[in-house]
Amino acid sequence: MSAPAILASPLTEDRLVSLARVTEGLGVDGLWWLSGYAAGLASRGATPSLAVAAQVEAQSGARLTIVYGSQTGNAKRVAEQLARQGESAGLHVRLLRADAYPTRELKDERHLYLVISTQGDGDPPDDARSLVEFIAGKRAPALKQLRYAVLGLGDSSYPQFCAIGQKLDARLAELGATRLLPRGDADLDIDSVAAPWLEQALAQAKETLKPSAPLATVTPLRPLPAAPAYTRDAPYAAELLASQRITGRGGDKDVRHIELSLEGSGLSYAPGDALGLWPRNPPALVEAVLRTLELDGDAAVTHSGQSLPLREWLGGKRELTKLSRPFVASHAAQSRSDELNRLLAPDQAAQLTRLLAEHQVIDLLQRYDSAWAPEELVAALRPLTPRLYSIASSQKLVGEEAHLTVAHVEYTHGGDTRWGAASHQFATAEEGARLPVFIEHNERFRLPAEPSRDVIMIGPGTGVAPFRGFVQERAATRPMTTGTRGRNWLLFGNPHFRSDFLYQVEWQQALKDGTLHRLDLAFSRDQADKVYVQHKLREHGRDLFDWLEGGAHLYVCGDATRMAKDVHAALLAVIAEHGGKSAGDAGDYLNTLQSQGRYARDVY
Repeated sequence: MSAPAILASPLTEDRLVSLARVTEGLGVDGLWWLSGYAAGLASRGATPSLAVAAQVEAQSGARLTIVYGSQTGNAKRVAEQLARQGESAGLHVRLLRADAYPTRELKDERHLYLVISTQGDGDPPDDARSLVEFIAGKRAPALKQLRYAVLGLGDSSYPQFCAIGQKLDARLAELGATRLLPRGDADLDIDSVAAPWLEQALAQAKETLKPSAPLATVTPLRPLPAAPAYTRDAPYAAELLASQRITGRGGDKDVRHIELSLEGSGLSYAPGDALGLWPRNPPALVEAVLRTLELDGDAAVTHSGQSLPLREWLGGKRELTKLSRPFVASHAAQSRSDELNRLLAPDQAAQLTRLLAEHQVIDLLQRYDSAWAPEELVAALRPLTPRLYSIASSQKLVGEEAHLTVAHVEYTHGGDTRWGAASHQFATAEEGARLPVFIEHNERFRLPAEPSRDVIMIGPGTGVAPFRGFVQERAATRPMTTGTRGRNWLLFGNPHFRSDFLYQVEWQQALKDGTLHRLDLAFSRDQADKVYVQHKLREHGRDLFDWLEGGAHLYVCGDATRMAKDVHAALLAVIAEHGGKSAGDAGDYLNTLQSQGRYARDVY
């Protein structure tokens, strides 16, 4: 039997780009619907008519548009929940990621809900930068026809808590839009604010919008795929296959290569996605808290309708390794500490930030005496949240496994050992242990669809993790002809070559077999002057700019507070110098790359 003929695409490159923009944000269900609709047209020899387009236009006034901006997936999850609730209520709902929203349509929008997070010191998530700038800028249109509502997500430990949500809420009102309900400002305990806000938002939408009739009855080519059995709220118990230290014994860091089995789970991921772990606090830390407060760990505590022993609340339900501003405020009141109360003053923001970064709950309990009742303690502590790790593998190579690169957080404070909850769990669990995990998809951080595109990967420290998956994926899918194969350039940094060169043997082998084309290294402590990846970017600025001009995709992964900002500044400098651009034009150049999906960051 002869092989089936491979059909060439009947679409021009421009139409393929347009198609990619149209399908952006549709989700799995939307794509299956579209495939059935297109198949139905093809079977009748028909083409989409202007009548259909007119019907869509007529319905837009009765449409609820939900736009989300999300860095770690929380805003996306809440927005998707609202969209599902709206569709179940018979509403015509459009759900879009912020960078897929056509800003030209804002002037005609009638009903808009925004769900958006705030990062770091009042920054928008990467996927929402352009939209936030547009709404805040001079080109934003008058919006007297718009009804809207905003849900902001953030962390009250930062001074600019939910600043982006507040900014958009105020700006839309300034442009003449009508606020349908008060803005919600959700802390890390997201559902306590998000759940009632979603309920009110849905009620308002049902009151002001009417269910829209479907455009056509469409039978998908295949049945819609079933929802995954394992999710964030129903994690899979994955078997730990390996936890191997990949830093030198004499080094300052203990970085682990983790391998987990997903066999039989049905879970799948793409390079760039993250794996979430629901951690448990170290037992020794739990006992230290109980001992310090002289509380009985077996005492039953009821909170929010759930009754558990106090030890279980502290072990698996409440944050102990991350100190938060709300708990500092609660403990200041409990301990009547003038020192803690002074730290909460607006002019002490820097000192409070340092306290939150360098201390855990137990440190406050030991330093400032107080009498906590078990119920009050459980209510004051934040709920334990999952930890996300960039996946360091490609399923095309490792099959039903997921690999991670995890820095074990372990240090001494006041003579006692402190740990990070999730990293310590990974480091101390025995092979064969079962750990509750889920996949967090990250559509913003994807390899280019065209295998001929070059990629530049900037990943110091454990930020190198997703790029191990990128290189594995490109190796597994590379074309047979070298002329259509994109190049891979990795920039990696860490303190010391001898102890901190993560995956050294793998990168050297990749260079040898041609799956990695260039590797630039920055070991900051191996010479008198510290050298970081941003210095390597400037050093090789001419090559970097030439790659970008040739269509390369640029990726950054790692620390958001310092590295990502320094790298961004270096990129602007390189583009300005080697592109002959002003600072403003260099910024526009990077913004354009980001809007095209060619500049993506996974920072934390």
